Amino acid sequence: MSSTETPTETGHGVGLSSRDGRVIGGASVLMAINVLVMYGLVSTPLSSVNDYLFQFPIIGAIAYGAAIMAGQLVAERGIEGGDTGIAFVGMVILQLAFGIFGAGVLRFAPRESQLTILAVTAVVVAVVTAVIAAYVYARSTTFEHWGSYANYAFIGGLVAIAVGTFYSPVLLLGFVLVFLGFLLRLGWEIWKVRDQRTESVALQTIGVYIAVAGVFVHVLQLVMRYFASRQ
Repeated sequence: MSSTETPTETGHGVGLSSRDGRVIGGASVLMAINVLVMYGLVSTPLSSVNDYLFQFPIIGAIAYGAAIMAGQLVAERGIEGGDTGIAFVGMVILQLAFGIFGAGVLRFAPRESQLTILAVTAVVVAVVTAVIAAYVYARSTTFEHWGSYANYAFIGGLVAIAVGTFYSPVLLLGFVLVFLGFLLRLGWEIWKVRDQRTESVALQTIGVYIAVAGVFVHVLQLVMRYFASRQ
């Protein structure tokens, strides 16, 4: 998750271009599929994977982080090389990584409440995404530094989770930092859609999808806590 691109243009965005719409639409479709994957995996043994990985929280964080990075690299390599099969394998890895994690969170809710929880999460994420996108498109400035800030937040989050593995109160800080990292990455990805028009639509679609999915699984945990508090 790095920020190495240089902007090709930076200026006020006035609405979404058809190209922007294709990227956002494609990312939305991928996210919708991922929500269905989460819901489908809840009733399978894969929903218990979190129980084993997060016996030591840093192991779980590293495992999912590695899976997401691997999925992105494989998908991007397939797209850049024109190999649909490899790109598909990368997307399967990403869908499973986010899907298994989400299912592991969702399985603690009653089955009859799970669709409602997913729907509420989707609405909250859509609002958050819209707010970040509006901010990025309204500003005539570069957001390249958000990519670096996201990396710092992810690294800080991993350090906090490592400490929290042995001193649990610090785990909350790890959650906040990783969540912040995905929010910053989302803004950075949206900025790339706005200004880096020479980059592949498919690659930008994957980037936006990963950022949105990261935000989604964090919001899902918060929504789950809210519903649990009302029981």
